Amino acid sequence: MGATIGIDLGTTNSCMAAMEGGRVTIIPNAEGERTTPSVVAFSKEGERLVGSIAQRQAVVNPDRTISSVKRHMGSKWKTRVDGKSFTPQEISAMILRKMRRDAEQYLGRDVTDAVITVPAYFDDSQRQATKDAGRIAGLNVLRIINEPTSAALAYGLDNGTPQKVMVYDLGGGTFDVSIIEIGDDVIEVLATSGDNHLGGDDFDERLVDHIVQEFKREQGEDLHRNAMAMQRVMEAAEQAKKELSAGFSTQINLPFISQNSQGPVHLDMTVTRAEFEQMTRDLVERTTAPVRMALDDAGIASSELGCVLLVGGSTRIPAVQEHVRRITGKEPSASVNPDECVATGAAIQGDTLSGATTGIVRSNSLLLLDVTPLSLSIETVGGVATRLVERNSTLPVHYSKTFSTAASFQTSVEIKVLQGERPMAKDNKAIGTFRLKGIKRAPAGVPQIEVTFDIDANGILTVSAKDLDTGKEQSITIDDSDRMSDDEVQQAINDAEEYAEEDEFRRATMEVRQRAEKLLSEVDSALSAAGKQLEKSEKKQVKADAAELRRVLMRRPSKKERADPEEEGRRIVVAAEKLDRSSARLRELVAQQQSS
Repeated sequence: MGATIGIDLGTTNSCMAAMEGGRVTIIPNAEGERTTPSVVAFSKEGERLVGSIAQRQAVVNPDRTISSVKRHMGSKWKTRVDGKSFTPQEISAMILRKMRRDAEQYLGRDVTDAVITVPAYFDDSQRQATKDAGRIAGLNVLRIINEPTSAALAYGLDNGTPQKVMVYDLGGGTFDVSIIEIGDDVIEVLATSGDNHLGGDDFDERLVDHIVQEFKREQGEDLHRNAMAMQRVMEAAEQAKKELSAGFSTQINLPFISQNSQGPVHLDMTVTRAEFEQMTRDLVERTTAPVRMALDDAGIASSELGCVLLVGGSTRIPAVQEHVRRITGKEPSASVNPDECVATGAAIQGDTLSGATTGIVRSNSLLLLDVTPLSLSIETVGGVATRLVERNSTLPVHYSKTFSTAASFQTSVEIKVLQGERPMAKDNKAIGTFRLKGIKRAPAGVPQIEVTFDIDANGILTVSAKDLDTGKEQSITIDDSDRMSDDEVQQAINDAEEYAEEDEFRRATMEVRQRAEKLLSEVDSALSAAGKQLEKSEKKQVKADAAELRRVLMRRPSKKERADPEEEGRRIVVAAEKLDRSSARLRELVAQQQSS
């Protein structure tokens, strides 16, 4: 029987682990290292290099060396080498293939299955791309799980006391924060948030820019024009960042970095921790909003947290640790290795899913409950996004709601599925559309159409619609490739916060409009049924008020009204109230007729 391993496929470094003899073992690679650089290179002879060997030759071969490919997962990014294009999945598969091969050599048997971790805020296309990379590498991917969840699993194994924990995960390319409740044999994600474009690479980039600018100021040379020099600077910046986590200053010395008319030019400068913290302060501050959002969504205060776990190599930066203390009021836990805990948790989950219980207490009955990162809705009358699944709902999800037709005698309806946080459909991402046909002809509001959302543990969404009268049913499975990108996810939340007040006005105006249209419909029906019982002057007034309301509903909003949606709503309310008053007696007559 093949072995199952857990893999933390990181932006900068990757790590793997397995259950051996009832304990989690971090598997070293063929070079004896506990983590593997997520770097792939193509030598001029056509050989593919992965890991440390690829990283070491990057200086002399920068154009044929690929790093941080995780940031491109799920996108259309490609790199071309020797006339062949490679996708992020293919490059990632090369890293995974080496890790699989090294694991087989260490364990002494075939590795067939794996649990691979991803940032909690990865969208479905990125998750699918990661899963595809595993398949390309010859692995049966049992599950894609979130990195913070995996880290909490590793922590909860030795700290099983029921508690709520925050996992603050700042890796090489992404930032995640999750609020997780650890209970008896259950690890439940209460809320998650993050930034898929914030990580150690951004801190390195700030240091690189500083080095290049200082060198240009002192020597008049722009290193950006020299790819080999820039590769050396990037490596030096990464090393300097690590040294500044332990010391208060570091010396960057790169001899023969460039050449001018006077001969070789050397780079020699000192960078202090204070300078580094100044140039990266805004990056650290960017983690504040996701932390607060996750706490708010979980419905808890930071004082209710049992502990804060720091995950990812970038959390070793002193300024990051101090920031966590300041915004949470908690001393971050040092009980987990930030580089290895994610792979550890993946190995535990892999052991559970494979059924190969190893004698570890709690492993054979452990339940992970994750969440969906964005709300799901359908478009209803007036372009409103009617929400069926709230963001941070626990997976799997099964939710049904009954709707009806908006027009009389409809025989079909179009179901538009949306993802996002805005109240109006046009402001959200449309992820699928299908049509339910064969509805029994009936007046508006009579047919009963049940819409159901199902999301399984892997995040695959299926939407179905059923006419409860005829039994006719239609459904659609939303493929991963149709989901939102990480940028769209973050933009959806940012937009929801920025335009929350304006959106509320628009939604309120739409509700006012719908009530006005309903009133018009009732008045038209009443005039047909009992109009002759009204005095001529009353009937004339009702018709005039109805015509006025129609004009208000049909007129195009002015520039001022478009800028102030509340103004449009006020106009409709005034006209509707006028018609409501003048038609009150008419509607009473109709009600009396119907009761008799």
